[in-house]
Amino acid sequence: MEDIKKLEEFQAKIDADLKIEPKDWMPEEYRTHLQRQISQHAHSEVIGMQPEGNWISRAPSLRSKVVLLAKIQDEAGHGQYLYSAAETLGKSRDEYLEELHSGKAKYSSIFNYPTLTWADIGAVGWLVDGAAIVNQVSLQRTSYGPYSRAMVRICKEESFHQRQGYEIMATCALGTPEQKKMAQDALNRFWWPSLMMFGPHDSESAHTANAMKWRIKRETNDELRDKFIQKTVQQAEVIGLTVPDPDLKWNEADGRYEYGEINWDEFWNVVKGNGPCNKQRMRHHIKAHEDGTWVREAAIAYAEKQKSKQLVA
Repeated sequence: MEDIKKLEEFQAKIDADLKIEPKDWMPEEYRTHLQRQISQHAHSEVIGMQPEGNWISRAPSLRSKVVLLAKIQDEAGHGQYLYSAAETLGKSRDEYLEELHSGKAKYSSIFNYPTLTWADIGAVGWLVDGAAIVNQVSLQRTSYGPYSRAMVRICKEESFHQRQGYEIMATCALGTPEQKKMAQDALNRFWWPSLMMFGPHDSESAHTANAMKWRIKRETNDELRDKFIQKTVQQAEVIGLTVPDPDLKWNEADGRYEYGEINWDEFWNVVKGNGPCNKQRMRHHIKAHEDGTWVREAAIAYAEKQKSKQLVA
């Protein structure tokens, strides 16, 4: 009876749009849902640095190199905010990373696709960060306080990333015929994986019902995906690019675009670890983590030494 009362009070707080904080009582299912979602979000930010980092030394100008470096640094910061938020739920960062390295935890499937040209960096900023913004603006109102506050800062920075990507795509699309072809090719390859970022259809998602009930999410996967499509198709038209969807058409009566179906077999194949770059991404992350062991150990030793000095004083 006591647990039922706590659950009712918890849901009443959610329904009143009050934030749940780390020391508040919460059902275990709510805690584990957030541990999975926030850590997956953190993993995605950090793994997502890899396909862009591949182009730091090959950026076509000093300006583009500086902007790309700043963007990658932002993504590292986003990962730190999110890991810190996830740690408030009772799991250490080491535990989250162990789950990632063992394959138990996932990250966004989009980062398992290669960046073959400079236009791909534009597509990542425009489409991938654009899709992230649509999802993350909604998450600013998520019910868990630390997650919500982290998203406010992240969304501000992601908006710049999206503009940076669109600038690259616009420059290529309005350039030489070869550059426009490169931009169109990048759009062709990244369009569908970007739509997959929102997750499976609501009817097939095991997590949507609870996420909506607990207001962890405010909009469903399909609602967010539709919002992204309606906005992004118009942006492609402005710079003369064609969205690679043969079923895409404007519905005059409804005032919106209708579109085709995603290849969900491809989505699940990538999620299961069989995408073009899954193994490469994980090998790189594990190696970087192992190479940085001495830094973490030195930082811990220094902190302990400072603490000992304070105790003696």
